[in-house]
Amino acid sequence: MSKFDAVFVGLTILDIAGRPVVSIPQGGGVQFIEQIRLNPAGTAAGALVNAAKLGIRTATAACLGEDEKAEFILGSYRRLGIDCSLISRTARKETSATILPIRPNGERPALHCRGASDELFIDEDRFDDVLDCRFLHHGGTGLLAAMDDGQSALLLAAAKARGVITSFDLIAPNENTLELLRPLLPHVDYFMPALEEAQFISGLSEPAEVADFFLSLGVGCCIFKDGASGSWLFSPERSLHFPAYKVTASDTTGCGDSYCGGFIAALARGLSVEEACRVASATAALVAIGLGSDAGVVDWEHLQDFMATTPRIS
Repeated sequence: MSKFDAVFVGLTILDIAGRPVVSIPQGGGVQFIEQIRLNPAGTAAGALVNAAKLGIRTATAACLGEDEKAEFILGSYRRLGIDCSLISRTARKETSATILPIRPNGERPALHCRGASDELFIDEDRFDDVLDCRFLHHGGTGLLAAMDDGQSALLLAAAKARGVITSFDLIAPNENTLELLRPLLPHVDYFMPALEEAQFISGLSEPAEVADFFLSLGVGCCIFKDGASGSWLFSPERSLHFPAYKVTASDTTGCGDSYCGGFIAALARGLSVEEACRVASATAALVAIGLGSDAGVVDWEHLQDFMATTPRIS
């Protein structure tokens, strides 16, 4: 039996979010807002904390600085029962962090400080520890400088060789992202970017055409997150659309990451891929009604009640 249900590898950030922010005061002015919250976030951490809340055995391979931001993240992880034994620390860089002034409509401009996540590096002699799991989620390619230079591909290939189910998300794609992805994608079972990100990388617009582009590069299945428009599932055998749950969004920070966490938690609990996409949609909807990338998510039972009582957008 594997030690963990799922291990989450990659971008780990401390988010400092405040809402509602209508404008930034000029000069040394002050604007009073309703709420400020700190929470672990990022393409790996945002998925991790939600999967942990949904009751599966989790661990993370991440790099944090030797600073107060790291201590906050570690404390949050321990309270959620997340195994921290795979986390490395560095004195060379501070912990990655983002300031998020959340607009009244839930939009989230970001002020990001790249940091210790760029120092994350998993040597081959640590692969056995990291891959002692049933599911491996890799998140943050493009903002993982040390891992982006070939090591992520080695880790994902090793995961597939061991029979571990792999999922993959990214962040802030640019003109170089496709070349970073090419060696990774043949080892990815579930490719889970935002549709907008996938469209940018592929240069295509129709979801089915975008999916065909990535399937041709070797991924097993594409799952595209599309905000209030729901999500899409494409594999060589099927294509499905999943409507989003009908909620009033107050902060969309981390909704895509929480979708991944809900999806993995559902698979780990033995649900089908289609059921996992519905669980993922509900997880993202709960996050959207709070502040921060894990707000609104309580536990598995609360999520099931939400799914049973909340309509979906038709």
